[in-house]
Amino acid sequence: MERNQSVDPTYEEPILETSLRPKSFDQYIGQENIKKNLKILIQAAVERKETIDHLLFYGPPGLGKTTLANIIAHEMNVNIKTTSGPAIERPGDLAAILTNLQEHDILFIDEIHRLSKGVEEVLYPSMEDYKLDIIIGKGPSARSIRLDIPKFTLIGATTKAGMLSSPLRDRFGYVAKLNFYTQEELLQIIYHSANTLGIKIEKEAGVALAKRSRGTPRLTNRLLKRVRDWAQVQKSPNITTDIVNEAVESLGVDKLGLDEHDRMLLATIIEKFNGGPVGLDTIAAALSEDSNTIEDVVEPYLLQLGLIDRTARGRVATKAAYTHLGLKAPATSNIEQKNLF
Repeated sequence: MERNQSVDPTYEEPILETSLRPKSFDQYIGQENIKKNLKILIQAAVERKETIDHLLFYGPPGLGKTTLANIIAHEMNVNIKTTSGPAIERPGDLAAILTNLQEHDILFIDEIHRLSKGVEEVLYPSMEDYKLDIIIGKGPSARSIRLDIPKFTLIGATTKAGMLSSPLRDRFGYVAKLNFYTQEELLQIIYHSANTLGIKIEKEAGVALAKRSRGTPRLTNRLLKRVRDWAQVQKSPNITTDIVNEAVESLGVDKLGLDEHDRMLLATIIEKFNGGPVGLDTIAAALSEDSNTIEDVVEPYLLQLGLIDRTARGRVATKAAYTHLGLKAPATSNIEQKNLF
């Protein structure tokens, strides 16, 4: 395909992608109750000159867990060390991180449910008593040494709160679930991000984009930047509804925000397994996809839209799924009978 040469060569990217992340609670849109509680926690800790309690954020990906952690560090005026559960393979890795923290620093662990049992055991006294237990030597001559570490705040993020062990979960002073965003909240994010990127977007175009964003700010900003590309290439000063529709259609995103992968999952349940019920592992095998990806990334939004049901016997496609794919649904009684199991 011939390369398009119509783009203005003098065009420069005005803002880096990371700048779309809000840097303060005033810029952070949505999750109002969580913000209210966090502001109180932070204000009280600052007045007492103490660290805030350990925090746990959970919910589907893309809702702002990492952003909240960085905002808290900004509001507390402290440093933040970011890592992930899979990256901390051994207790020694965690010990190296903890001993390098400063007083009141924040340690942010993404995917904290994937910490190994051995690492968790080291983390318990660190969270409660700010002590680090280190084993020196091996065999009968091994001995334990307890070291003092700076008082810090652990912020954990996970998409699977149920996979956290009870001892670890109970050591968090505040646990918050992040919910999907409303269309109005996504529209505010679109206007703010468009202004940051230096482009105008018409109201109807913003609404059309919000409807396709799956209630997720991360996807909102991703789609906005792709639509911005289309507007730039077409030399349009504004993002219009026609540009949004043309861009998202090219990206394979329909009016509900479902992409090709989502529709393929629904079609697999309906066409290969007669609408279900069918087990998650069976669906994953049919799609050549990881079952965790389906459960954590794809299913939450389909459940929210009421396109699938989770039953004791497996996943079931609802009547709305048939309608969305333009297929004839079986008798209502058959669907209701499946949902009873």
